[in-house]
Amino acid sequence: MQLNSLSPRTKNKKVAPVGRGGRRGKTSGRGHKGQSSRAGHKIRPEARDLIKKIPKLRGHGKNRSRTIRTNHTAIVPVNIAAIEAAYTVGETVSPASLLAKGLVRRIKGRAPAVKILGAEPFTKAFVIRGCTISVSAHKALLAAAGTYHA
Repeated sequence: MQLNSLSPRTKNKKVAPVGRGGRRGKTSGRGHKGQSSRAGHKIRPEARDLIKKIPKLRGHGKNRSRTIRTNHTAIVPVNIAAIEAAYTVGETVSPASLLAKGLVRRIKGRAPAVKILGAEPFTKAFVIRGCTISVSAHKALLAAAGTYHA
């Protein structure tokens, strides 16, 4: 075996020179004008742009719309008609019982804050505990001889 008989297993990949005539003329695949079409200095790394903005975003995390209202609690609406269908006369309506009957879902592993809505009248008397209630639903509850405890 001689040195002149050796050859590499893989060929060298040569990058075609661009912008020297031939198939790729004029803009040479760089588009038109602007920083990215010029030689030398390229667009800055994205991280450097983010670092410059940190003082403006301090305390808000990546997504301001999600982190700005951290103490916000979602209130789940429940309609009078759904309560009428699921409960019998005299039963207590509470977030825990609504969860047990499948009218609401857990939020962050626990029973959510519930607001009872609706303008239609109650046909059964209920005891409502631990829920907020709209004015029209409260009037309907009192008309059906039900009770409300905040």
